[in-house]
Amino acid sequence: MWCKVCLTAVLALSVTVPGALHGWTSAAERYGTLSLGELFEDAIHYAEHGFPVTEVIAGEWKEAEKILLSHESSSKTYLIDGKAPQPGQIFINRDLARIYKKIVKDGIQTFYEGEICHAIVNYSDRNHGLLSYQDFKDHRTTWAEPISTDYRGYTIYELPPNGQGLTALEILNILEGYDISRLGQNSSEYIHLLLEAKKIAFSDRDHFITDPDFEKIPVAKLLSKDYAKELRKKIEIKKAKRHPLPSLSIGNGDTVYVTTVDKDRNAVSFISSIYLAFGSGMVVDGTGIVLQNRGKSFSLNPKHFNRLEPHKRPMHTIIPGMVFKEGEFLISFGVMGGDMQPQGHVQLLVNLIDFKMNLQEAVDVPRVRHLQGLDVYLEEGIPQGVATALHEKGHHVIQGNSTTNQLGGGQAIYLDHTQSVLLGASDRRKDGCALGY
Repeated sequence: MWCKVCLTAVLALSVTVPGALHGWTSAAERYGTLSLGELFEDAIHYAEHGFPVTEVIAGEWKEAEKILLSHESSSKTYLIDGKAPQPGQIFINRDLARIYKKIVKDGIQTFYEGEICHAIVNYSDRNHGLLSYQDFKDHRTTWAEPISTDYRGYTIYELPPNGQGLTALEILNILEGYDISRLGQNSSEYIHLLLEAKKIAFSDRDHFITDPDFEKIPVAKLLSKDYAKELRKKIEIKKAKRHPLPSLSIGNGDTVYVTTVDKDRNAVSFISSIYLAFGSGMVVDGTGIVLQNRGKSFSLNPKHFNRLEPHKRPMHTIIPGMVFKEGEFLISFGVMGGDMQPQGHVQLLVNLIDFKMNLQEAVDVPRVRHLQGLDVYLEEGIPQGVATALHEKGHHVIQGNSTTNQLGGGQAIYLDHTQSVLLGASDRRKDGCALGY
């Protein structure tokens, strides 16, 4: 049995330096047109005056009650009378509004070197964490070049390691060697190939993906068509292979994906996450700030590529995507859901490219998710006959609907060049929406 102090220490050790604010500000300075105050205006308003909690979010909030109750500051900030907000209930976070105002007034240096930094580090110290003032001062934002592959004439862009975008591209390269469109959408034959390709690509993910500043990752080889050809030889058409337990896996996450395209056709594919639901579950007293637990993705094996080291970024699950055709932007997209993300990216793209679905249909159609070993989750809507055929190939089939949060959530924007019209799609599984003006 874990004591409360031991559990707190474990949670605190998973907290790494919060870099999102620095990255967002750097992007806004390089490409944006709004001031810091303008960017924070809406967030301050909703933190200060509240917002009605949506149904899906309320359900996921309810599932996080236990971890929020484990810390007084977390319970005080993110629960109402010890309970998660109900659908439609107004949630207010005045502490966070005050912090946002301070960042606008004093700049992000207050977060990385000033008062807010001191509050976070002091809280970490009290809870047996390892964050230091120097860690915050040393933090830098890096600019990475996207990686890509060609899939049936479409150029698919993903983020490079330390993200898992390479995994989605590797799965696509493997699938490109099969006549997927002939097999039929969500047929047992197609799903079997998808699952086996996923297992192979995730083995590479779990071995190689880490901070490229610390290890030489063979990205070019992993993305080569010749390598994909060799990988296809490992797939047996009529038999499922057991996938080793991944060294990096998570349950339900706390990810938000948004995408936008403006009047000048500038596109942004943006994803943000504090990893598990409410991250570490720890809230810095008086700030409303939830500390993420991205350090949980490190390996404690001293010989692993992704081993824990100072100033090192862990393997990240979050991956925004884009599609280009003949050198021109076509689609901005993303699918939330931890290690579902590469699986979701591939299924969305195959729906669009191989099965010629429209954007909303490609997002909505029932999905599958390989879990571990031979376990595969089939969403409600996939025929029983398909489940039976997969079982006969050796897969352990689990069936249900998306309320279990197994299938993630996608958003996408498509640019119709012939009509110069933007088309948006938002996942029925989540609380998102598609808006145009």
